[in-house]
Amino acid sequence: MPNPYLPNWEYIPDGEPRVFGDRVYVYGSHDLAGSDRFCDYTLKVWSADIHDLNNWTCHGDSFHTRADRDHDSDTPWTDRELYAPDVVEKDGKYYLYAYIVGSEGCVAVSDRPEGPFKLISTYRVPEGAAPILEERQFIDPGVLVDDDGRVYIYCGYLSSYMAEIRPENMAEVIPGSFRPDILPVEEPFGFFEACSPRKVGETYYLIYSPKMGSRLDYATSDSPVGPFTYRGTIVDNGVDYPGGNNHGSICEIDGQWYIFYHRMTNNTVMSRRGCVERIEILPDGSIPQVEMTSLGFDQSLSPYRFTPADLACVLTGGCFITEKNAIDRAVVQITSGCVIGFKYYDFGVDYSSKTMDFTAKLRGCGNKGNLKLVLDDPECGEVIGSCSIGPDDAVLHAAVKAVTGRHSLFFVFEDGYSGYFGQFFEGRTLCELEGFVFHK
Repeated sequence: MPNPYLPNWEYIPDGEPRVFGDRVYVYGSHDLAGSDRFCDYTLKVWSADIHDLNNWTCHGDSFHTRADRDHDSDTPWTDRELYAPDVVEKDGKYYLYAYIVGSEGCVAVSDRPEGPFKLISTYRVPEGAAPILEERQFIDPGVLVDDDGRVYIYCGYLSSYMAEIRPENMAEVIPGSFRPDILPVEEPFGFFEACSPRKVGETYYLIYSPKMGSRLDYATSDSPVGPFTYRGTIVDNGVDYPGGNNHGSICEIDGQWYIFYHRMTNNTVMSRRGCVERIEILPDGSIPQVEMTSLGFDQSLSPYRFTPADLACVLTGGCFITEKNAIDRAVVQITSGCVIGFKYYDFGVDYSSKTMDFTAKLRGCGNKGNLKLVLDDPECGEVIGSCSIGPDDAVLHAAVKAVTGRHSLFFVFEDGYSGYFGQFFEGRTLCELEGFVFHK
């Protein structure tokens, strides 16, 4: 599945990927399209067979802080929003850890990784614990069950902390185990939020969001309690794209490592959709930074299948993806100078053709302009063709240069007005892009 890898209507940010058995599960917050706040009052679970990442199954709601038409509330002491959960397996049970805004967080359990999860209790802390623990909020909890059965919880917003959890009940903090500033706020760490622990071989990883947090950075240690060494950035959702907060983690699925993260839609940081990129963990434990692409779990896209506009991974100049309804997504507010990019297409090895056809579906905005098709670099790449944009809704057709091999593709937009009166049309919206396809 390309990015975003879940259906158009689903917004699952803060994704924590976990492989249980032969399926990968994604646990995350639940955003709403066009919302004016982060998250809602429901957690949902999606999963896929590790050998078939193109077909994801929704398991429905797994936990609630407010009653809805189908479920009672699971938290009688609060009805606030649910943020950034994590789920771990211990002794055949699956434990959900949730942060609830401005309220005591909690632990819930299920016999199945998809839930639904039943409340065990709020977090239990020892008397005289540090003030940050006494609040029992445990912001953005990430949990690690180590090979020896010991359990650690990592949390924090603006500062980080960790504690050890008693494995007999999975909810009680062991006295004396609290450690503040497990990742410093000072550079190069610059900790902000979104702790997510993983163990790879004998190395402990903490993936997190630093200050100015469109990135996911990571640190490593040879102990679950640190000290941790800063290692760098894995992915940045703000590179040539309307960026915002980030939260996610790494996961090995059928021998391939991935970074799960989210990116923004609807011209807001509060409608976030899950994305994923392939990564590599080198022998020294480092993870080279990867770019944001349209690929998701795929290794390349086919230009000969219709590409919906919301697969764009480059959006510059002020354009953005928005939800028209549960089915339709378009790139809107396209003005002169905007660039929309997709990475990467495999055009094949057909050397017999000199040209191919390009078709794009646009919504007109009452103005005229031009769309240039550029390979590999929007500023200095090869221009393979162009289309004229009119004022009305249209399906554009153009003969463009035939292409072979693997390429990124960029649409560069220009207005269609020149001369003295062109100045009066600057900044006007040219069109909205719904999608496109190549054919021979």
